[in-house]
Amino acid sequence: MSDTSELKNRHIRSFVLRQGRVSPAQQRACDTLLPRFGIAYAAQPLDLAQAFGRAAPKILEIGFGMGDSTATIALAHPENDYLALEVHTPGVGNLLKLIDAQQIGNIRIMQHDAVEVLRDMLGDATLDGVHIFFPDPWHKARHNKRRLIQAPFIAQLVQKIKPGGYIHVATDWQDYAEQVLAVLSAEPLLENTATDYAPRPAYRPLTKFEKRGINLGHGVWDLVFRKK
Repeated sequence: MSDTSELKNRHIRSFVLRQGRVSPAQQRACDTLLPRFGIAYAAQPLDLAQAFGRAAPKILEIGFGMGDSTATIALAHPENDYLALEVHTPGVGNLLKLIDAQQIGNIRIMQHDAVEVLRDMLGDATLDGVHIFFPDPWHKARHNKRRLIQAPFIAQLVQKIKPGGYIHVATDWQDYAEQVLAVLSAEPLLENTATDYAPRPAYRPLTKFEKRGINLGHGVWDLVFRKK
């Protein structure tokens, strides 16, 4: 790769790979289950129907954390397939444990940067929906540039969504919610399904951290936009 093309392909990462503790059970799940339920990153188009072994609506989740919501949603909606992206190994291991324990067949995991997966692997108009739940808010002003939801990323993401497909973002940081609302509203291929913020869709379960925050009076903002 030339220096010029390498610079062109660089981007500000919206995550830092922290050295979080991986439990023995999580590591065992990665070792034994990732070959079955994981998809390795490769700079070539991914055939989603082949990856899941069927034709069904495909939902992309970016940053699934420990995977509890992902597993709950996938179990409740066996008619959909979920491509779940997360860079942190403890979360990958935990979701693999849930897949194994609950016999979930409609999740595939990629442990890689979402920007590169979108750029290199997903074709245009291949996704029926995108979930981005509680992305890192990078709340210090000097770190705001690391936030995932920014206009260039959304412009790239929208190309991968079918007409009528949706983007659903949830955050518990008000200033990030305001930024997401502004970015999504400014994208000409998207339209808001609500006036500003949407009620929490029934398919998105409350996390334990969210419940704790609500009990403390903290807000949570859901934004659901559809592609025109």
